[in-house]
Amino acid sequence: MTTETTHSLRLERFLPATPEEVFDAYTDPEQQKIWFSILDEEPGVVEIDVDLRVGGKQHSVWGPSRDHLYTETNVFELIERPHRIVATSTGTAPEMPGVEMETHIDVTFEEKDGGTLMTVVQTGFPTEELRDFFSGMVWIGAFDRIEAYLVRRRAEA
Repeated sequence: MTTETTHSLRLERFLPATPEEVFDAYTDPEQQKIWFSILDEEPGVVEIDVDLRVGGKQHSVWGPSRDHLYTETNVFELIERPHRIVATSTGTAPEMPGVEMETHIDVTFEEKDGGTLMTVVQTGFPTEELRDFFSGMVWIGAFDRIEAYLVRRRAEA
């Protein structure tokens, strides 16, 4: 009998906005299209469709060009606006043609010190290297982009 080992990550970021604002920035496709490319010098391809309901899907396609695209489909298992989202995520990367990775994502939004503590727990990574890539690049980049978007939006208000 063989058992399959998987790897998980847990990351937190304090964001300068209410849980409602952070939840909406994270889930609303029009806001996502802005923050996905907010730090890029040359915006690439960003396409996002969201059906925000239990059983609904979020489908995202992004990358620097049509020849180099990442895809992700999340199926929502739990939605408790503005406090929590749980989803199964299936993604592909151009660096690994024909390979799909499925993980489980649990995101919480907790009011704290006049802002929001956003916590991500993602499980099911097949290797430590993929987990470390998501931990050190993917989620940190997403947090940085969401924060830049929220700060910019506050300054414009």
